[in-house]
Amino acid sequence: MRILHLSDTHLDRTDAPNARGVNATASLRLMLDELRHLQGLDAVVVTGDLADDGAVEAYTALRTLIGAFARDRNIPVLCTTGNHDEREAFAKVLGSGHLNADGTDRAELSFDSAERAAVSTVGGLRFVTLDSLVPGKVHGRLGAPQLEWLREVLRTPAEHGTVLALHHPPVALEMSPMQQVFGLRDPGDLAAVVRGADVRVILTGHYHTQLFGLLESVPVWVTPGVVNRVDLTVAPGGERAVRGASASLVELGGPASPMFHTFHARDPRAHETVYEIGEAEARAFMARHG
Repeated sequence: MRILHLSDTHLDRTDAPNARGVNATASLRLMLDELRHLQGLDAVVVTGDLADDGAVEAYTALRTLIGAFARDRNIPVLCTTGNHDEREAFAKVLGSGHLNADGTDRAELSFDSAERAAVSTVGGLRFVTLDSLVPGKVHGRLGAPQLEWLREVLRTPAEHGTVLALHHPPVALEMSPMQQVFGLRDPGDLAAVVRGADVRVILTGHYHTQLFGLLESVPVWVTPGVVNRVDLTVAPGGERAVRGASASLVELGGPASPMFHTFHARDPRAHETVYEIGEAEARAFMARHG
């Protein structure tokens, strides 16, 4: 099983540079073009922050661009919400978030609530997308009802196991205060649900940087962002984002499974600073939003 893992596209209402001078739609278009020679894919997973401000136009652009990529390969697209997303607009354009190559909805089961969580199976591998969005907040939370729904889903093992996909990682680097504050707020509760289940990997985004860790011995992969990436060489306590679209290839089922590889688009302006904040500004931001 080969999965193209994208996250944090942050598409705007228009195909134009944002306030920081980055054209998010152009970043996604470039990344997909760079991946045009990638063969043998079985699915595309996009783990949240699809739109920067929850605009219908942004979801429509994402469906058009990633949909064309998937249609050419006859593979499904599976999307989750992120903290920048808006559930009603997401559902209006993407339905359950699980789409066939022809754009029709493929979800076998959906969480009967406002959260956009769903299940579908690809080649015997079960994909469960979860909704960690907390409206108006940067951090994420799954909550007891959604976790109980997930527990019921996992009671019956899938033929080739399960992939969980959500926006907010249940792991964080100690060297990154932003990750410590703005990740998933109930990782222990998620750990209790996946303990002993058939979950092969947890795919996430949000941090705009690649990161690997474990939750209850389950591999957790954080893919870097499409719109930009966070450069952790910044002075302690601050944050720097730089230009450069990235994506990941996740391979499951082989003797060394799971395997992860990161792609970086050949952007002539890659590594240019998009924004940089110092420790004082970062602490103020965390105080406001954390």
